[in-house]
Amino acid sequence: MSSGQLGFDFVAPRLVRVTPARLGTWRDCPRRYRLGYLDRASRGGGRASSTLGAVVHLALRAFYGLPPARRTPDAAAAFVDRNWNGEGFRDAAQEQVHRERARGWVAAYVTDGAGGDLGGAEPLGVEQWVSVSTERIVAEGRVDRIDARGREAVVVDYKTGRRGLSADDARDSEALALYAVATARTLHRACTRVELHHLPTGEVHAFDHDERTLRAALGRAEATAAELAGATDALAAGGDPEALFPPRISPSCGTCGVRRHCPEGRAAVPEPAPWDGLAP
Repeated sequence: MSSGQLGFDFVAPRLVRVTPARLGTWRDCPRRYRLGYLDRASRGGGRASSTLGAVVHLALRAFYGLPPARRTPDAAAAFVDRNWNGEGFRDAAQEQVHRERARGWVAAYVTDGAGGDLGGAEPLGVEQWVSVSTERIVAEGRVDRIDARGREAVVVDYKTGRRGLSADDARDSEALALYAVATARTLHRACTRVELHHLPTGEVHAFDHDERTLRAALGRAEATAAELAGATDALAAGGDPEALFPPRISPSCGTCGVRRHCPEGRAAVPEPAPWDGLAP
């Protein structure tokens, strides 16, 4: 029986499935969004800073998968070695310097840093996939770690970049806000606090959201999702990809993974060496 036979003309809206990465890419550069997510264009080689971050994330994921009695600093450092690769580094000497730094970061983090101070509780999730639905979107993503603080859950995001962070970074991160909402929905547990754990310095920068700030983040995500979905639908209907997904030139064009497919980006910003971005 159709909805018309029932006396209804209602058509359920199509939910747009998004992640913080998709939303951020669209805002940064619509062309990069099209090339990366729709065309699946081939990407350039990896950068050393990205390699370093990926190795640290893999090491900590493996570390928290161990039984508590086996979680030692040496075990954390060993997981850096196990997951190491040299993509993007200038040479073996530079690679070794940063490998040792990464070993030191994770060992210190799980010894007396925020990674070891879990209040005697096990993480609620490690590399946990969370999602939340509204009337317009399904926002989802993978959280580095979710901690239990009393009855509440806390979103933890690891950072390894050389730039120092502040509480403003935690406050202004739409990704963390969406993760907080999705964590509360997925785990059925209150979640308003988000934290950035900067392993090179051992610093933790936190922000406590409230209903207003979380609602604002969802609203912004819905608006962005509507934009990218509209452009995607127009492209599928035969629209001009250059008009619908224009390039947005910025300094990030230099390290864009799909810059080989973007003549405007290549002309505007030179490509730095793959190891640029590492701390000296």
